[in-house]
Amino acid sequence: MTDGTTIRTEKQLVVFTLGEEAYGVDIATVREIIRMQAVTEVPGTPYSVEGLINLRGSVIPVVDLRKRFGLESVERSKETRIVVVTSNEQEIGVIVDSVTEVLRFSADSIEPPSSIIMSSDSEYLLGIVKLDERLIILLDTDRVLSGENKTSLAAAVSRAKAKASSEEKTSTTKAQKAPETESEPVEVPSEEKALAQA
Repeated sequence: MTDGTTIRTEKQLVVFTLGEEAYGVDIATVREIIRMQAVTEVPGTPYSVEGLINLRGSVIPVVDLRKRFGLESVERSKETRIVVVTSNEQEIGVIVDSVTEVLRFSADSIEPPSSIIMSSDSEYLLGIVKLDERLIILLDTDRVLSGENKTSLAAAVSRAKAKASSEEKTSTTKAQKAPETESEPVEVPSEEKALAQA
């Protein structure tokens, strides 16, 4: 039953920048935002795939959005961030120039992409959020990270996990073959040491 009152649906975006442009993704897709860290390169992946990071035991593929959108590369700064998002049930990190805010706005503020900005990358856009004099490009993360890029990311994660599992088995086998001595203390594995020091 309605009384003629318009119900305004609110949404929340995580807003970040690439160059002079502001982009936004639905906050529901964002797991967390972390500072830039060392990324392990993986051979045979697309140009935009930076590599892999280990986030508290989880192997996360990382994509450079500047490369993905064909933008000029710039030197990374203390403001550079990795936004970890969930896309089609897979966690992926995307490198952005900076994260500026979490924005709450009315769904009525979303307008379809203008024909002026339509391009080969327009398929990634859900719309434009118009707030006063600000324009925020609303991205569809599933489309940005889909297709061949997505398949390569999954393959890279699988190879990394397989390699880690193989190294772990090799380490275990060597440990089992080592002679036991009751007089000497058992050495803590390096991985456990690292966790203890963290």
